[in-house]
Order: sequence, then structure tokens, then C-alpha cells
Amino acid sequence: MARYATALARPEATYRSIDLVSRTGGQDAAGLVSLLYGECVRALRSAAWAAEHRRYDVKSERVTRAISILFALENGLDFDNGGDLSLTLSRLYQGSRREVVNASLGMDPAPFLSVASTLEEIAGAWESARRA
Repeated sequence: MARYATALARPEATYRSIDLVSRTGGQDAAGLVSLLYGECVRALRSAAWAAEHRRYDVKSERVTRAISILFALENGLDFDNGGDLSLTLSRLYQGSRREVVNASLGMDPAPFLSVASTLEEIAGAWESARRA
């Protein structure tokens, strides 16, 4: 019974978990990368909103999510077969994490939005390459 009580205590978190599981169920690796980019951009935009509105709890949760996704993206890189692209993306993810962590110490939404925009560009390129 405690399990259900926990799920009902934070229904929005439960819904997000169910939604994420349902979207990842039939995805291939490339589809999961696209999903991670989208989730990270949403988390960063939410963190920017939270910073602007002084919602420290939301900002903290969204920053943690974005950083976790950036770690997952870097962890998924294939350095043996990816060559320079893997190294470049690794540096980008590391720099993005550093920028997000530094931004989390203040209340300026701009750094969150900057990282989100960069990731959106990369996500677009990823989708184009995926469809080709």
C-alpha cells in the first residue's frame, strides 16, 4: 500500500514516469537519443522559468534532471567508432553541464536558455541525419 501512497503523493511525477516509459518502449538507440535531447531542452526551459519566478524547488529538480540527461548522453557516446564527433560531443556535454551547474547558483534564466538552444540545434541535426 505504501507504494501507491507514494505515487499518489506526487501525481505529476508519477505521470511523467509513466509517460517517459511509454515513449521509450519501442524506441531504437537513435530514437532514445532524440528523446533525451527533447527531455533535456524541456528541463532547461523549465529551469529558466523557475529561475525567473524564484521557484527554487522546481529549478533544483529541473537542473538535476538536465544534468542527469547530459551525463546519459555523454555515457552513450561510442568513442571507438565515433571518432572526432564523439570527442566533440563529449566536450559539448561537459561544457553544458558546467554551464548549467554554474547557472544553478544564481537566478539568471539566460544560461539555461542558451544551453537549451544549443541542444535544440544539435537535436535538429541529429534528426536530419537519422532520417537520411
